[in-house]
Amino acid sequence: MSGNTLGLLFTVTTFGESHGPAIGAVVDGCPPGMELSVDDIQVDLDRRKPGTSRHVTQRKEEDKVEILSGVFEGKTTGTPIALLIRNTDQRSQDYSEILQTFRPGH
Repeated sequence: MSGNTLGLLFTVTTFGESHGPAIGAVVDGCPPGMELSVDDIQVDLDRRKPGTSRHVTQRKEEDKVEILSGVFEGKTTGTPIALLIRNTDQRSQDYSEILQTFRPGH
């Protein structure tokens, strides 16, 4: 991506690479008290699992989201929400030939 942060009052900043140890996001601007759980996010991640369509990744990724901060006892706290998805099937060598190539969306 040419920029990693979207938004002004409500922002989403992404980090990580598909060949790195993890990817994630920091979401800022959510008011306190909103209900939010791992399951709310996981249902959308499960849509890209291998075997669900021909347009999804062929890697055997679990894509299990972790909420690191910004949520306590199922409700947003008003502080930035940090989300992490660990890469369990990264293959850094697969990217050696295109290491310096700009890849939008990656």
